[in-house]
Amino acid sequence: MVHLSRGVLATGLTLLAHSSAVMATESSTKPIVVDGTSFALNGDNVSYRIHVDNTTGDLLGDHFGGSVGDNIPLEVVGEVNGWVGDIGRVRREFPDQGRGDFRTPAIRIRQSEGYTVSEFQYKSHQIIPGKPALSGLPATMGTAENVSTLVISLYDKYSDVAADLSYSIFPKHDAIVRSVNVTNHGDANITIESLASLSVDLPFEDLDMISLRGDWAREAHRERKKVAYGNQGFGSSTGYSSHLHNPFLALAEPSATESHGEVWGFSLVYTGSFSVNVEKGSQGFTRALLGFNPGQLSWNLPPGETLTSPECVSVYSKDGLGGMSRSLHRLYRNHLIKSKFATSDRPPLLNSWEGLSFTYNESTIYELAKEAAEVGAKLFVLDDGWFGKEYPRLSDSAGLGDWIPNPDRFPDGLEPVVKNITELTAANSSTNLRFGIWVEPEMVNPNSTLYNEHPDWVLHAGPYPRTERRNQLVLNLALPEVQDFIIKAVSDILNSADITYVKWDNNRGIHEMPSPATNHAYMLGMYRVFDELTTQFPDVLWEGCASGGGRFDPGVLQYFPQIWTSDDTDAVERISIQLGTSLVYPPSAMGAHLSEVPNQQTGRTVPVAFRGHVAMMGGSFGLELNPADMAADDKAALPGLIALAEKVNPIVLTGDMWRLNLPEDSNWPAVLFIAEDGQKAVLFVFQLAPNIDHSWPRIRLQGLDAQTSYKIDEGVVYSGATLMNIGLQFPFSDDYGSQVVMLEKQ
Repeated sequence: MVHLSRGVLATGLTLLAHSSAVMATESSTKPIVVDGTSFALNGDNVSYRIHVDNTTGDLLGDHFGGSVGDNIPLEVVGEVNGWVGDIGRVRREFPDQGRGDFRTPAIRIRQSEGYTVSEFQYKSHQIIPGKPALSGLPATMGTAENVSTLVISLYDKYSDVAADLSYSIFPKHDAIVRSVNVTNHGDANITIESLASLSVDLPFEDLDMISLRGDWAREAHRERKKVAYGNQGFGSSTGYSSHLHNPFLALAEPSATESHGEVWGFSLVYTGSFSVNVEKGSQGFTRALLGFNPGQLSWNLPPGETLTSPECVSVYSKDGLGGMSRSLHRLYRNHLIKSKFATSDRPPLLNSWEGLSFTYNESTIYELAKEAAEVGAKLFVLDDGWFGKEYPRLSDSAGLGDWIPNPDRFPDGLEPVVKNITELTAANSSTNLRFGIWVEPEMVNPNSTLYNEHPDWVLHAGPYPRTERRNQLVLNLALPEVQDFIIKAVSDILNSADITYVKWDNNRGIHEMPSPATNHAYMLGMYRVFDELTTQFPDVLWEGCASGGGRFDPGVLQYFPQIWTSDDTDAVERISIQLGTSLVYPPSAMGAHLSEVPNQQTGRTVPVAFRGHVAMMGGSFGLELNPADMAADDKAALPGLIALAEKVNPIVLTGDMWRLNLPEDSNWPAVLFIAEDGQKAVLFVFQLAPNIDHSWPRIRLQGLDAQTSYKIDEGVVYSGATLMNIGLQFPFSDDYGSQVVMLEKQ
């Protein structure tokens, strides 16, 4: 590894002769190699190299990319002219504020005296087998067999503030995970005004930035643009990760595609407001920072206390965006999601919402559950409207916060109706139905007993109006008493009957907060609630929801193995939404349902098979309708579609996903899932618009074994090479055509 400090050329050459020998012999075999103050993190296909500048004590980056096992060419620093000095011409790992680096800092601290200058210098380091948990925060996890951690300690001797940078390497996933602990060792309070979980400077070259944007019912739309000089970025100020922007960033070569080219992916494990900043500085380096939203931090740090940042996952792929996605999917399935249901046991379900909305009672719910069982569903979910006594939940204007069954609808509570429903047997099966329920515990209606008793429990800013959305306010989960109330309320529900599934919803953003720091305090309280409930009820399948995909983020996935991907259930829209979401998140985590037509969001009518095939590409397949209201032919098709969904589900839950054609690029979107052991695969192909008097394209598969053969739908056999180099054709007679094809290795 070469690292030369300006003005100490001789020292740099001496270090080169020593460190290169050590790095060359060890870097290809050990996940972490340290030579003095030079550090290498090594994955199967990635190297991350950093070192300490001998003169300044600054921590500098050398390489983040494909594997290297020997010397790194010297990073030539041009002669200083103008206003940008040495500190603004190097690749810094933890850029601080106020000493001549005019690029965006990773940390900004306001001292008690008011100034915001910091000077963090290297102090020490340690290597930890495995990966320690983060205090109060969700985080990736692993043992010494699959992850190693390097902690580099920096110290500002002028303010007595320490920053410990934690780098964890998952070699099999080409993933480096970073978080920061900032500790105040001084005698006065300080304020952390901004803090990035990860900051990385990439070399001077042209790059594209890719993100996921949207809004309610149109989540996860890809946005790709050139990284220009100056600042460009995005984030959320909604209090949550949001529909508007996902806490994900990819940087890619301009020529990078789904299957070719270098891509760097960054995913923030956090559910609160966040910031992603990409800056191409005057010297051409591209700096990427992901972390807290500075507008919602201002964290007071008294002497002796520590602020821990959320962690940021970074992966490198030499195989395009698809390679990046598959690395993230495997990492999150195996090292993020704690639930026993992470990769198994996702029963096909029927949710009552689109079928009945708020209009039901005990008998109509039972009849809908019977319909669900008759078509083959194995889980019935009672959605909104089941609760409230003094303020019954007959619409969205009352009842939130009062988590007791509505005595008019359920005079004997939930237990009798749950018992009756769980005695039903799914068609063509000996399996009894499971029962699930909808809750929205972080919210309260002003028309509720809870609000009348505890108006001080909601987020509000002094005398300012308490702005309602969907007729509701947000409970302040920064308060321990609110956390305790929610834990008890949900526990009481789950202990009252045989309930084995919970849909946890959240239907508005945060408008008023008493202080910016309340946002992170809320997140810490929310994570405590999630952790206690999921630990107390490990046999419950939990699903996250926030008006659809408003909180589809790694922080939620730590506790809930699946998330409702979007309130837009239109199958054509869902292809884009689900494939966009899959840039970061495993399909195993996606809730996807076959809904009624005309669709409630778009008014479009799509064939039932097309709707079912799109929903099968999510880990949790379900129905969002009342079968009794369906056309006879459509209802008759449901048992076969459910059976097919159950057949492909194990491959979707654990396999690798290959996005063959994207809906924004082709009239024939196509996706291939290959089982973890490579023995089976399932291909989904769709036609969006009619193809009149024209031939059809060949869909070329990817990721197969070229040297072996595959049987197609228990019929003809082709070699993997043929399927990848020639492909298959699918003639569709109409628009909205679809086909699901099973492949089995011979």
